[in-house]
Amino acid sequence: MFKTRLLSGIVLVLLALIFIISGKEILLFATLAISCIGMFELYRVFKIEKSVLAIVGYLAAIVFYCNLEWNFLPDILMLFMSFLILLMFVFVFSYPKYRADQVMAVFFGVFYVALMLSYLYQIRMLEGGVYLAFLVFLCSWGCDTCAYCVGVLIGKHKMSPKLSPKKSIEGAVGGVAGSALLTALYCYIFRTQMNLTGSEIGILALIAGVAGLISMVGDLTASAIKRNYEIKDYGHLIPGHGGILDRFDSMIITAPIIYFLATYMLKL
Repeated sequence: MFKTRLLSGIVLVLLALIFIISGKEILLFATLAISCIGMFELYRVFKIEKSVLAIVGYLAAIVFYCNLEWNFLPDILMLFMSFLILLMFVFVFSYPKYRADQVMAVFFGVFYVALMLSYLYQIRMLEGGVYLAFLVFLCSWGCDTCAYCVGVLIGKHKMSPKLSPKKSIEGAVGGVAGSALLTALYCYIFRTQMNLTGSEIGILALIAGVAGLISMVGDLTASAIKRNYEIKDYGHLIPGHGGILDRFDSMIITAPIIYFLATYMLKL
């Protein structure tokens, strides 16, 4: 299992390098594909992954991503209002085929998976975004790895015993610290390419610490949904890791945090 998980991790890192360095439409459509698979996995929990409701959700995600690149909508709220109205149409005119919680799950899925993950692409489009985008992976996966190592070594106090018994407060602190330190090291190495001053490296390390802390909420959120519906993994697409949501759960919430904090604190 460890060997399989390691090999899958290496492949994921290589794909991340290819997509982020390529940028533009390649990253856009790669992120869209990951989002649609993640939405499919989430909708499968509610037993609607192939339904008309889900198709409306997938189409909303596609239109949203295309608008990021070609900006053909004068107001993005037009998309989400149209999306909600279409869901209502399907709900009403197919009644009682779908339940209200399934309709809300479709709406939630577009925001939770597609919209939040899209900030990986939006970060890449910022000035120096090719370097900033890697912070999303560094913060989420780095925090996860550091938290695991520290938790195994010295973890004693449970952070959320009912939801995730193996996670400890010590591990969480180690994850946040590790995320900040890894980011500081990364930014120092690429300080010339990123055109960073010492204070800006410190700001990015702070941002990484905050993002690392919040990434744990993303991880626990995905775990809470699984526990509510009594499933072990969202899928089996990534050997040794599970599905897209099992591997990208922390990244989903990390990407928008890094985007907004970096945008406003560094004035990008």
